[in-house]
Amino acid sequence: MKEVNFHKPTGMNSLSIKFALLVFMLTVVASAAIAYAVLMLQQNVLIEQEKHELKRQSEKYARELDAGFLTREKKAISANNIVVRYLSKTTASSPALPTAQPDGSVRIQDDLSAAFIPQSKLDPQQTAWLVQSEELWQQLAPLMLEEFFNFYFISKQGLIRIAPADWALEVPVTHDFTKDIFFDIATPEQNPSRLPRWTPIYYDPIWQKWMTSLVIPVYAADEFLGVTGSDYILDELFLDLASIEQSSEGLRSMLFDPQGNLLLDGKKPVPLQNSGQQNFDARYSSVAPRKPELAAFIQQVTTNPTASELLQADLANYLVSAAKVQRLDWYLTLYQDKQVVVSGLQDFRDKVMLIFLAVAVVVALSLQFFIYQFILKRLTRLSSAVQRISRGDLQQITLDQNDDEIGMLNRAFNGMAEEIHQLISGLNTRIGEKEEAERATRKLTKAVAFSSSGILLTDKELHIEYVNPFMLELMGCTAEHMMQKPLSSLFAAEMFFVGEEISQTLKERHHWRGDMLLQHVLRKLWVSLAIAPIRDEKGDISNYVCAMQDISFIKESQRKMEQLAYYDMLTGLANRSYFRDQLRKAIAMSSRGYYHFALLYFDLDEFKRINDTLGHDAGDELLKEVARRLISRLREEDTIARLGGDEFAVILSGIKDRAHAALIAENLQQSFAAPVKLTGQEVAISASIGITIAPEDAADEELLLKHADLAMYEAKARGRNTYHFFSQDLNDAAKEKLQIENHLREAIREHQFVLYYQPKIDIRTNVVIGYEALLRWVRPDGSMIPPLRFIPVAESTGLIVEIGEWIIWEACRFISRQQSRGHDVTISINLSARQFTDQNLAEVVERVLQRTGARADKLIFEITESMLMGDTDAAIAQLNELKGLGVTLSIDDFGTGYSSLSYLKRFPVDELKIDRSFVKDIPADTNDMDIVAAIIAMAQKMNLRVVAEGVETIEQIEFLKNNACYLVQGYYFSMPRAEQDLYNLSYQPLLIGAAEL
Repeated sequence: MKEVNFHKPTGMNSLSIKFALLVFMLTVVASAAIAYAVLMLQQNVLIEQEKHELKRQSEKYARELDAGFLTREKKAISANNIVVRYLSKTTASSPALPTAQPDGSVRIQDDLSAAFIPQSKLDPQQTAWLVQSEELWQQLAPLMLEEFFNFYFISKQGLIRIAPADWALEVPVTHDFTKDIFFDIATPEQNPSRLPRWTPIYYDPIWQKWMTSLVIPVYAADEFLGVTGSDYILDELFLDLASIEQSSEGLRSMLFDPQGNLLLDGKKPVPLQNSGQQNFDARYSSVAPRKPELAAFIQQVTTNPTASELLQADLANYLVSAAKVQRLDWYLTLYQDKQVVVSGLQDFRDKVMLIFLAVAVVVALSLQFFIYQFILKRLTRLSSAVQRISRGDLQQITLDQNDDEIGMLNRAFNGMAEEIHQLISGLNTRIGEKEEAERATRKLTKAVAFSSSGILLTDKELHIEYVNPFMLELMGCTAEHMMQKPLSSLFAAEMFFVGEEISQTLKERHHWRGDMLLQHVLRKLWVSLAIAPIRDEKGDISNYVCAMQDISFIKESQRKMEQLAYYDMLTGLANRSYFRDQLRKAIAMSSRGYYHFALLYFDLDEFKRINDTLGHDAGDELLKEVARRLISRLREEDTIARLGGDEFAVILSGIKDRAHAALIAENLQQSFAAPVKLTGQEVAISASIGITIAPEDAADEELLLKHADLAMYEAKARGRNTYHFFSQDLNDAAKEKLQIENHLREAIREHQFVLYYQPKIDIRTNVVIGYEALLRWVRPDGSMIPPLRFIPVAESTGLIVEIGEWIIWEACRFISRQQSRGHDVTISINLSARQFTDQNLAEVVERVLQRTGARADKLIFEITESMLMGDTDAAIAQLNELKGLGVTLSIDDFGTGYSSLSYLKRFPVDELKIDRSFVKDIPADTNDMDIVAAIIAMAQKMNLRVVAEGVETIEQIEFLKNNACYLVQGYYFSMPRAEQDLYNLSYQPLLIGAAEL
């Protein structure tokens, strides 16, 4: 038969071309939409990032400006204090005056400064200041001019001393300083609180500069003498702002005040108008920002200064962020042009569009090629084959004659259907079925052979009959090693019980699925195994097919996740999460009556010291060694955990009684007895252990942890390197401490504290020379809380610092009241350890002395030896600061703590107080008498005053007098009294015991 000719559709008659064009158009549209969305999202993200960066930078630079102005304020205040002291000490004299100038002024000049005053206003005091202030300015001017443009003093009579000298040499004699802003702002009428103040920006016609001044009033003996001023010119601030703009391309900056006046505008200086007004009233006049929208932003910020959300804005053309400069109440603003921000996206936008267009072309061409090659071409060939088979049949079948692929398929299908009805027989049908089965078999064989899963075929007894190549590669062996072997021979030894479960499950349900660990020689891997039956024509199982997927990576990931989730990375011990899970399980087991268990909670003594001295690496090595020792001393069934830092916990299951737990605790402490070698040094370690028993002490997770923690802190309180069992007393003590802490906060808030005063007597004259201030706490119901109950709680919580400051205030007010009544007495105040280490202590004392008017030499601070023997250098520095204020320093309870004579001679103390424990047994205890005599003799050799406290008998008085200790206090003379009861005491010789003396 001749070959049947056919033609394929071309041009727009081809469905492949139509479909390709449609896909191309859809791809282009979708690509454009996606590209637009991506670019808009990228632009929004970029803008948000820039807004965040602008906010961060503006806040950063505002803080830097604030810090700079604060530093200048501190320096100016220090200089003001020096000037106040200098003027207070300067006495009126009649030194030789320089010659008056023709204009009626007196002007003098040196290499650093100059002074000016109208001759008409000279008096002896002004003359002394005019001449003698030169030396002071020689010392202060170099320091102040590092931070300021000018530094000057102006008296209320019109005297000015200024550095540099130009201003005083050029100011007219008719100039009235009282009308200047930098003088008027500090007068008592304008500044009754006497605080430092920054002036608004004004124009200085002499220096021809715009500036602001920090003005501080000068008072001596509560009299206003004048002001000290330090000028800061706007040009320096402009340089700082210009440097900010150089840090980032396109970044611009502005500075404006709360009234909306634009002070500085980045690299574009604000045009300033000179003023000829001599009284410095030329205030700064603002100019408009570069863009109207920036002006609107400034108005928005200044109109709502408390709305922090208005400090950042996304304007039409700019991103803006402002931050407040707190010291001068200005606003620093950074802004960025949006076009600069998004300019980098232009090239990216073009590239994205080109890429998407190219992708659309490639996709369309690829679709057209694959549609024709794998669909249309095959259909056309099938049609021609059917036409060849049907050749010779005169009967024509009328089909649609459309010139597309579907039309050709219709013609071929109709021809094949007609031929099948006439020629195909049952034999041909069987042949076709056989061929189809062979094709399916070949496809299945190829699918199995080239599958990315391991495939095994077994007989119904699970003996391997076929292994695909991927399975051989997975196991790393040849087919000969696996053929006719049981499937279970591939399983790892530890999965033997799973193999038995598989056999049982297949008998019952004929299917099995699960995870399995395979092993061949030394190679192990986890797989996901699925076993399914193959049935014959009768429905009986003839074979099994086993499919395996390698999941070793998943299993390893799970193992690592469990390691991260439940174990400490440093020590390998259980972490807090796993420990609490195990604790809950132990509680559940004990609540069901299976066993009792003990919870041990401990941390290492002095671990922080080791960490600080030897470094964190050494600390980590120490923690690892502790973990190794714990593991070596405890059982496998015990849970050992590191809770964090140097805190460890152990759950001891099956504990019989407390003695059993104590034995294990002693065993653990013995394991710590051997020193640890760290960085070449042997370090001794120990641990404080708290123990609680469950369910005897508690059956709740949080309570058990709390009880163990309380027991551990009790062990630390008992000297460390020991263990302690929880008891109800510890719980009660913790509750009482919490209750006292809450009441203490209430007492501070509601002023429930009062001071009692115990007189200090000179036994040579029986005159009251001073008092010791003792804190008392009176509850609203009238009950009084003993200091021994609340002072330790105040110390541990830090409340003692606030209470201690209140005591200083009250004691200084007490001194002032006594001085006003003509009583020249001292007051002693006990400083706590927390209060003594407070860096602001000296500042607080100085402020209290200034505010109350109390004399510093009448204030005595009592400090215990233990407070001084920690960081001795810091203690000496703190003592020197206090000593510099003029107060007296006393060592309280001398002899009861750690005494070091080498340190004692370095401490700037004035007084030793002999503790009552040495005095109370005199004269019965000769050892106490010898100790007291030795302390008195030592103090006299060191020129220290000695005070004996706790004096209660005439014999003690006689002994102290014979040993030249004349200052005493105690119940022999008076117990501590409230201030109103002190008026019953005479400031003349006391009657109590006086007759016996």
